[in-house]
Amino acid sequence: MNGEHKILIDELKKLLLGGNAHVTLKDALKGLPPELRGIKPPKMPYSIWQLTEHIRIAQWDMLQFCKEANHKSPKWPDEYWPAQNAPNNDSAWNESLKQIDADMDEFIELIKRADLYKNIPHGQGQNVLLEALQIADHNAYHIGEIIALRRMMDDWK
Repeated sequence: MNGEHKILIDELKKLLLGGNAHVTLKDALKGLPPELRGIKPPKMPYSIWQLTEHIRIAQWDMLQFCKEANHKSPKWPDEYWPAQNAPNNDSAWNESLKQIDADMDEFIELIKRADLYKNIPHGQGQNVLLEALQIADHNAYHIGEIIALRRMMDDWK
C-alpha cells in the first residue's frame, strides 16, 4: 500500500468510526436509560430504537452490496425501518449494537483490501469509496438525530 493510499484508508477509518467532527454512535447512546429507547417525542416520526435499527439495517445492506453480487436489498422504505417503537428486550437492543460494530469492523477490513475506485461489478456505477462515504454520512446524520431525541427527552448532557 503506497503512502497516499494509506492516508486515504486511515482517514476513511476515522470518518467511519466517528469522533472527529461528530459524536460516535457509542457516545450518542452512552447512558441511555432503557425506558427511553422506544419513546417518540411529540411530532417526531421515530424513536431511538428505530433510528438505531435503521442504522444497522442500512449499514448491513451497504456492506453486503459491496461483497455479494446476489445480495438483495431490503424493500425501501418499509424494510429499512422497524415497525416497533422499542426493542422487544435488552437482548434485541444489544444484538443490534453488536451487529453494527461487527459490520463496521468488516467494512473497514474491506476498504483496506478493496480497489476503492473500481466500480462494483453488480452495481450501477458505485464503488467501495462511494459506499464508505455513504455509510459515514448516513450514520452521522442519524446519530445527530439520536442526540436531538435525547435532548427532547432531557437526557443529553
